[in-house]
Amino acid sequence: MPTRQQKLGKWGEDLAAERLADMGYEIVARNWRCPAGELDIVAYDQGELVFVEVKTRWGGPPEESIGPAKQAKLIELAQRYVQLKREEGQSWRIDAVLVELTRGGRLVRLEVIENAVGEW
Repeated sequence: MPTRQQKLGKWGEDLAAERLADMGYEIVARNWRCPAGELDIVAYDQGELVFVEVKTRWGGPPEESIGPAKQAKLIELAQRYVQLKREEGQSWRIDAVLVELTRGGRLVRLEVIENAVGEW
């Protein structure tokens, strides 16, 4: 049975995927896993491969959890995806979708940040 946090994460990822699709991103994978970890969303945006980290939080800024260690992990996962899927030579970037809710569960922010790695 999923925990409350897992349910929140899935809800945030669903919301993020919907927003990205509305923006023209073509979603090609969700929750892509390899031995090193997981990428929340893999998509194409105007021909560019995009790896999307989704962070959903109650009562606080979600970006606080995307520090240097997480950014390094995202770069490693993106590089593994490119190698495993034989996408060498394909331009790529890492975006983030930040979903913030009040403690009561009201959505207060849904923000897409392009080229998010290194922004914080």
